[in-house]
Amino acid sequence: MASEIAAGMRRAAKEMHGIVVSAGLMDKTVKVRLGGHRWEERVHKWFKEPRYKLVHDPRNSLRQGDVVAITPSWRESQHVRHVVKHIIAPYGGVAIDARPPIPTMEERAAERAAQRAAKDERRALHRRITENLLAAERLAIQARKAIKMLGAWRYSAAAAATAADADAAS
Repeated sequence: MASEIAAGMRRAAKEMHGIVVSAGLMDKTVKVRLGGHRWEERVHKWFKEPRYKLVHDPRNSLRQGDVVAITPSWRESQHVRHVVKHIIAPYGGVAIDARPPIPTMEERAAERAAQRAAKDERRALHRRITENLLAAERLAIQARKAIKMLGAWRYSAAAAATAADADAAS
């Protein structure tokens, strides 16, 4: 199933290139600046208008200034909808080989499927525990009702016996 998800993501993915502007401030998330221009009609001129994206960095392997390729992915949080595909050019003294490797789409899909399976298993276990607790509670309520009825029967039997003794005595 994980490979099917990854294959679908690969077909639909549009690769974009950008520069890491902010790294290390958020866990597993970096801010990437993508190039962009807009045409200003009044002065007939193109102006730079960069776009900024929050990008998921699964292993915290990016540094500020790296040139990276990003692709759309599933939503990691409210504003994070892209993921790092690979590092095009590192910036600074740390080489790409010295950093944690960036997982492929198949690896990410397999990890996500494993996390989902673990979550489903935890939910099923919680559901079974809740059902058992509810069944035990229902049995306790039935037992209390039975004890209450038994006590009322004993009381009524004792009252009937006293009334029979009173009738016999008179």
